[in-house]
Amino acid sequence: MVAPSLRRRLACNVYESLLLVAMLFVAAFPFVALTLLLPENIGLFLRQIFLWIYLFVVAGFYFTLFWRKGQTLAMKTWGIRLAAEQGGVPSMAQVWLRFLLASLNLALLGLGWWLAPLRADGQFLQDRFSGTRLIRNR
Repeated sequence: MVAPSLRRRLACNVYESLLLVAMLFVAAFPFVALTLLLPENIGLFLRQIFLWIYLFVVAGFYFTLFWRKGQTLAMKTWGIRLAAEQGGVPSMAQVWLRFLLASLNLALLGLGWWLAPLRADGQFLQDRFSGTRLIRNR
C-alpha cells in the first residue's frame, strides 16, 4: 500500500474544501429559515454559535459517511482511498476520530499535514492516531 504524495493529498484537500463549502452553503438554508421561527430574545451571537455547531455536525456526517465507504468525491478524483491501518474498511469510531483530529489539525494551521513528510510512512497525524491510512488508488 503506497501512500499518496503530499502534493496529491493537498490538491485533494483544496478540491474537497470547494465541495464542502458548496455543501455547507446549501445545508445552511434550512437552518437560517428555522432561526426565523426562534424567539426574538435569542441573540445573534447565540444563533451564530448554533449555526457553527450545526455546520460542524453536517461536515462530520459528510466526511464520516464517505470515509466509511473509503472515498469522498475529491478522493475518488485524485485516486486516494482511506483504509484501516491493517487494511479493509475503517470503523465508524475510526472515521469520527479522524474527523475530530483533522478538525483540530485545521485549527492548528495544518501542523499534522506539514509533519507528514518527516514521517517514515508519510501519513498525516490524524491517520496515525485514528488507526487509518491514506493509500494511492492508481
